[in-house]
Amino acid sequence: QVQLVESGGGLVQPGGSLRLSCAASRIIFRFSIVEWYRQAPGKQRELVAGITRDGTTNYADSVKGRFTISRTNNGNTVYLQMNNLKPEDTAVYYCNTKGRDAWGQGTQVTVSS
Repeated sequence: QVQLVESGGGLVQPGGSLRLSCAASRIIFRFSIVEWYRQAPGKQRELVAGITRDGTTNYADSVKGRFTISRTNNGNTVYLQMNNLKPEDTAVYYCNTKGRDAWGQGTQVTVSS
């Protein structure tokens, strides 16, 4: 089975940046729509960014212009570059492939001064 491991989270000040990584145990991201989700305390999980097989990207309105999703050509790593972070971005961030009901541990992002 494919395992997905998120990393790169941490505590940052408002306006700071982080790059999250999602590593797959098999090369699957070349063949799948890959998405980043986040779940803030007391809220349900929400989609924040996605990338298709051909590299087309989409973003939630709340992160447009600040977040960038990308992947390596070998298809085993997807990134989420997060700039100008806001306290509202505080959440556990997860990566997944489209339609899969399987979740890793996620990585915690905390934006606070």
